[in-house]
Amino acid sequence: MKVFKEEQRFTQTWLIVLMVVSLIVPVAIIVQEYLKDNTKMTTTSFVLTLTGIFASALFIFAFKLKTRIDEQGIQYQFFPFHFKYRKINWTEITSAKVRIYDPIGEYGGWGLKGGSLWNKEKGKCINVSGDIGIQLIFKNGKKLLIGTQKKEDAINVLKTYLTKIDA
Repeated sequence: MKVFKEEQRFTQTWLIVLMVVSLIVPVAIIVQEYLKDNTKMTTTSFVLTLTGIFASALFIFAFKLKTRIDEQGIQYQFFPFHFKYRKINWTEITSAKVRIYDPIGEYGGWGLKGGSLWNKEKGKCINVSGDIGIQLIFKNGKKLLIGTQKKEDAINVLKTYLTKIDA
């Protein structure tokens, strides 16, 4: 039995740099206000405000995409949107393949995308980084693309289970 497992997070260098740069202005404003001679800001409110700013900025790094492919089907979880795995049985799938895609052009970026506003015909996309995904087409006509950083492993495990798909 072949099993594909992958866990991805938002850890791209450009994202970290963007987060640090975006924190400079609000932190500078809060520090400047706190250091004024006639400030009404207490030490408690200063610490709580800075904690809130940093916590909200770091929240993006709590996001995690987990994928599992085995003999039963494909499971995925995109925390914090999904608290448990979503399971797709092989019998629900018409087609499954690994493909290159344009995250911004096709889905409007990374994260939990599509399905309602952006390129509705492309279906939904769950991705964290990169431009390689596992494209699923369901018997009901809906589509789902799950991003992956393990292209070859995904291709190999899909070859193993493609016989379970009843086209």
